[in-house]
Order: sequence, then C-alpha cells, then structure tokens
Amino acid sequence: MTKRLPNHSKRSSTSLRSSPLAAHPSRAERDAQGRRLRDNCPRSSHAAWQPSASRPDALAVVLKAEKGRLPELLPLRHGRMVQSPFAFYRGSALAMATDLAVTPASGIQVQCCGDAHLSNFGGFATPERNIIFSINDLDETLPAPFEWDLKRLAASFVVASRANGHREANAKDAVLACVRSYRKWVTTFSEMKVLELWSFFLDSDTLISSIKDPAVKKRALKRLEKESSRSAAEDLFPKLTEASGKSHFIRDQLPAIFHWKGHRPGEVAKVVETAFVKYRDSLEPSTRLLLDRFEIKDAAIKVVGVGSVGTRCWVILLMAAEHDPFFLQVKEARASVLEPFAGRSIFKNHGQRVVDGYRIMQPYSDRFLGWTRSEFGRHYFIRQLRDIKISVAVELFDATTMEVFAKWCGQALALAHARGGDAALLSGYLGKSDAFDRALAAFSLAYADQNEKDHAVLAKAVRARKVKAVVEKAKS
Repeated sequence: MTKRLPNHSKRSSTSLRSSPLAAHPSRAERDAQGRRLRDNCPRSSHAAWQPSASRPDALAVVLKAEKGRLPELLPLRHGRMVQSPFAFYRGSALAMATDLAVTPASGIQVQCCGDAHLSNFGGFATPERNIIFSINDLDETLPAPFEWDLKRLAASFVVASRANGHREANAKDAVLACVRSYRKWVTTFSEMKVLELWSFFLDSDTLISSIKDPAVKKRALKRLEKESSRSAAEDLFPKLTEASGKSHFIRDQLPAIFHWKGHRPGEVAKVVETAFVKYRDSLEPSTRLLLDRFEIKDAAIKVVGVGSVGTRCWVILLMAAEHDPFFLQVKEARASVLEPFAGRSIFKNHGQRVVDGYRIMQPYSDRFLGWTRSEFGRHYFIRQLRDIKISVAVELFDATTMEVFAKWCGQALALAHARGGDAALLSGYLGKSDAFDRALAAFSLAYADQNEKDHAVLAKAVRARKVKAVVEKAKS
C-alpha cells in the first residue's frame, strides 16, 4: 500500500512537467508563493527527528530492500554495510526514505536524486573533456519533496565526519556550510535566465580556485591532474582484462568481478546480446553510429558500491581494434526507494526513469546513457564504466576539506534542483536568514544518532549469525 505524504506537503506541490502553452507566473509571484508555504510548514519544523512508535525495525527494512536481489551476493552486501555507520548509511536509502516520508515537507517538488549522500557527488568529464562537478549516482531518482534530498545529504556529512573522528562542532559546521551553499545558490539560479541556467555547470578549475586553504588546494589540484590524465585504455583495460592470444576478456576477480555461472570468459550470452540490441535502440542515431564501431568481446558481473550490491550489475568489454577498448556498465534499475512514498514513475521502464533523471539533474550526461529490458522482464540502464570519473576519498577528509566539499555538494544539489524544479519557489521558501540551515543541522545530528542505532542492530544480527556477512580482505 502506498504511503501518503504528510498533509501539509501536498497542498502546494508543484508540477515538474507543464506545457509551454500554460501561463507561467512571474519570478516574484513564485518567490511570494514559496514564502507563503512557510505558514503551513515553518522552516524551523525541519529540525525535528523523533522515530514514531510504529517505525519499522531497522533490520527488517534492510532485508526488505534486498527482495529480488541475487541471494548469493547478499552476504557481501551485509559485510560492506556492517563495516561502519557510514557504510550502513550508504546502503540504507530505503530506510531513510521511509523515515523522511513522515517528516515535514513544504510541498515543493523537484527531480530528486533519492540517494544524495556525499559519496554520490564527484567529478567527471564532459564530451569536450572538461571536468565538472555534479551528482554522479541517480539510481533512485524520482520527483519528490526537495527536503528529502537535502536532508539525506546534510545528515551524511555528520555521519562521515564522525567516522573520520571530527569534533561534533566540525560536523555541524559542515552541515551549515552545505545547506547555506544550497540556499544561496538556489537564489542565484532563480535569478538566471532559463537557458543560462541550463548551460551552467560547476567546473573543477573554478571550484578549486575558490579553496582558501593552500594545503587543501594543492591536494585537490594534484588529484585533478592525476585523474585527468587517465583513460580507459591506460587505466581500466590492464586492470580488468587479460589476454589469450590476440583475444582479450574480463578477468575474474572474486568476489567483486566474475562470469555468470555456466559461461566461460569471452563467451557472450544470448540474453546479453538481445538486451544490448534494445539498448542500442534507445540511443540517438549519431551515438548508435559511434557504438557500431565497437564489437562486444565479453561481459561479466561486477559488484559495485554498497547500496547496489545484490542487484544485477555487469561490465561489458567492447573493442574497436586490438588496443582500442571501451567499457560499458550495465546496472539493474529497480523501482526507486522513493516510489512507495512519492508515487510511481511516469516511465514504464525504470532504466528510462534513471536516464531521464540523469539528463535533468546533470548539466552534461554520458552520451552512451540508455536503457533496456531483459527477456526476463528486468530493467537496466547503461553508461560508460568510467571516463575520467573522480570519486571522493571521504575517509581521508580532514575537517577543513569536509567543509569545503560540503559547500560544493550544496551548490551542485542546488543546480540539480533548479534544473528539475522551481528555483524561485525554493528561494522564496528558504529565504535569506539561516533559519532553514540551523534546522537541518539539528535534524542531521539527531538522524546521525538514529543511523548509529540502526547500524548497531545490523551488527548485532551479524554477530549472532542471524544475518550472514562476508567481509572482504583489504586490498594491499
């Protein structure tokens, strides 16, 4: 049964998809409408977090999220989640969506990420080879209240700060920096012309030049220089493949990479070929022409992240010539964790739902983004495995770096929400004071406490062997 949003969140919800023939209120009118929403949902109300007596058991929600996943991979998922409260947080998007659904919401809807924790932000290359910063994981994307994304992002900074041993005051400062950045940039974006907004992106050079701490700036520049020089041919190809004569295939690296049972390396199953044809049909004609220059050489299961473990994720090796490789990542697209609370997607294929979210929320998206459906009815989306993708090493952040990164994430989320929502309405609701910032800081600290309690429930179940967990060996 679909759970309804709190009453006050439905009264003034905005439509994300309207006709150009419809009348559009002025920016001032939308700003005023946003301010009026505070009457039903005061900004200070967002500070509260108190689990209700009917809140589902944390372990039950974790196990519910695993329904339909590959059972042989679930111990690996548990092993990754039990490592720390931060790892648990990354893997418990459904648990937090369940909690957020009963928190105050203004009624302002945007295209949400659905899993907007800080590790899902990073840098990647545009088609012109510029490095930009944005959200880089949108498996759970769906139109929903903007607060859900911002609260998940804000609380993640407290969880990550605690994991790194930072003082509670530093954790709070990171949240305040994130939300303040979001609020101020939403106002900036609301004042832009529409086409100017949709052409705007956060380039790495500008972000790094804004860093005041010389040591942090030096580390950021060094990382950018290193990642920008890497390519699939030079980096991924030797790590993921091995050769037999003139043939290359994906190398099994258990438990994270392996060929499907009954299939030898280099043997591409018929089901993969059939799904690939459907994927090709979802691409633009020009991208199909480019893709047709490559030939599929191999496909293997690749276990990724924390939250995705157990879903059907593949890596496909394609070659245009002996030393001209190309990798695609195939990820199973299931119903968004937001769907039970925000309503069903307008798309029949969840892969298309994810692709649409990428195209709305990212200033530039992978040209190879597409979707498909297997003969067993499962939905997938496909993109390049990695083409200059800069992930963040959150576990190495000191307090200063955490706060700098918080500002970047706040700005990136503001841009994504401005593209997939109404920035003027958001700006009017958030206002110029720090009332909303302080409320989310209080919420984040309280929810981080809740997350630690939930992690402890899983850890206890693992110790008691009620839940099987496989802990991977650290890479040397």
